Amino acid sequence: MKAPSDCHSMTELRAEIDALDAQIVALFKRRSGYIDRAAELKPAEGLPARIDARVEEVVAKVRARAEAEGLDPALIESLWRQLIDWSIAREEKVLGA
Repeated sequence: MKAPSDCHSMTELRAEIDALDAQIVALFKRRSGYIDRAAELKPAEGLPARIDARVEEVVAKVRARAEAEGLDPALIESLWRQLIDWSIAREEKVLGA
């Protein structure tokens, strides 16, 4: 990947954004594999799909990471809460509500 400053046209810049978007989607796919595995493991440990303390732990970590990277932590929190809600719904399909 090129650095943004190494892109000398909008065509180059858009190609880099598109490549990065593809990587982000692949990472979401990878993350969903871990969510599916959690749904397999949780019953043996007597765990529900939603564990509020874990939700808040994950959100706190991504907020801190966003701040460290110079991103808007409120935006990242909002995105992650949506991702977490989707993940929990995915687990509930296996575990039940």
